[in-house]
Amino acid sequence: MTAPDHRSPHSALPRSDRARHPARGLLHSLRPLARGVLRGRYAVRVHGSEHVPTRGPVIFASNHVGALDGPLLAVFAPRPVHTLTKHEMFHGRLGPVLRAAGQIPLDRFHSDPGAVKTALRVLRDGGALGIFPEGRRGDGELGRFHRGAAYFALVSGAPVVPVVMLGTREPGGHLESLPRPGGAVDVVFGAPFRCEPRRWPRTKEQVEHLSMLIREHMLVHLDLARALTGQELPGPLPADEVEPDPATGVTEQGAT
Repeated sequence: MTAPDHRSPHSALPRSDRARHPARGLLHSLRPLARGVLRGRYAVRVHGSEHVPTRGPVIFASNHVGALDGPLLAVFAPRPVHTLTKHEMFHGRLGPVLRAAGQIPLDRFHSDPGAVKTALRVLRDGGALGIFPEGRRGDGELGRFHRGAAYFALVSGAPVVPVVMLGTREPGGHLESLPRPGGAVDVVFGAPFRCEPRRWPRTKEQVEHLSMLIREHMLVHLDLARALTGQELPGPLPADEVEPDPATGVTEQGAT
């Protein structure tokens, strides 16, 4: 049996040496075609690509207002991105497509060490990880901010690039509604938030503190994105369409 290579970043805790890097073929090959399809239906405008590091690990942290947000991040991010996606999306016919496109299923309601190690595999291999800290579609105001982005930044040292999606759901639109054909859709990348990695063990307080700082950074970027594009967020979803989501993370009042 071969001894583990302790010089490898994958041997650091939590270990990711046994996790497989997600599929990459479809993620790379279909992006140009998918861009053409989306731009044929919507007026997609991408801003701030120059802020994204061209190499090394990076975390894209985006607000979440509509069903189009995930595809837009996968297709228009300057680098191919493996996004943590709620595992319910992998049920049925869509599942094989998401897996082939390199997306990572995540159980939001229970500890999911498999998803964590796969995400760390991506980052330690120098790849791009996508995450929606709000956890579900909503008003996009970052009212509740889950701790995943901060945790992965602390473990890997990867910079967190804030992303704001605007126009992906019409004002007052429903959970699965899409923008009107020809409507303006803006994807705005911001200046990276950087932190020093911390060795294991990392404390809950460290993760919560960093989550608050990243949330503040993203809120500033949200205001800048509104001013840049002239677009506003769509407002909350109808009350009977709000998706279940763990009542954890940080808010304006602190950690919960």
